[in-house]
Amino acid sequence: MKKTIVALLLFTLVASSCEKDDICLEPTTPKLILRFYDNNNPTDTKTVQRLSVWAANKDTLTGYKSISTDSIALPLDINATQTIYHLKRNTVSGNKINNEYATITINYAKEEVFVSRSCGFKILFNSVNFSINNDWIQTVTPANDVSINDETKAHAQVFH
Repeated sequence: MKKTIVALLLFTLVASSCEKDDICLEPTTPKLILRFYDNNNPTDTKTVQRLSVWAANKDTLTGYKSISTDSIALPLDINATQTIYHLKRNTVSGNKINNEYATITINYAKEEVFVSRSCGFKILFNSVNFSINNDWIQTVTPANDVSINDETKAHAQVFH
């Protein structure tokens, strides 16, 4: 009988001292979502052929090497207030001579937001501004004062 009471008491102490597992189910720092549109028909999306994307002084982003897509999600540097991406497309044949390049410079203000004990903090990007140096992108709208706080819709439209 004493062994049963001691075992039950020990089990109760162990069970009550356990902490709840913290699992982060909240979204993390959002990525910048760019959607590509036809410059001649601004309401229609337009696929970019053989698109490759890389950050300045970095390798090509995984998943964005010679693909055809009408939108991309790009991570912004949380340790800086500016991120530069290079975009290369080839609409003709895939030969290097037909490559067209664009550089998008993204400037932003960072806001650190506490999510939860399990997730910690995430970064939101405010006052986002775009500048373009390129061969093929006509314009980005809106060009300034964009806020990136989720990944539910495109943050900017790229016309080409």
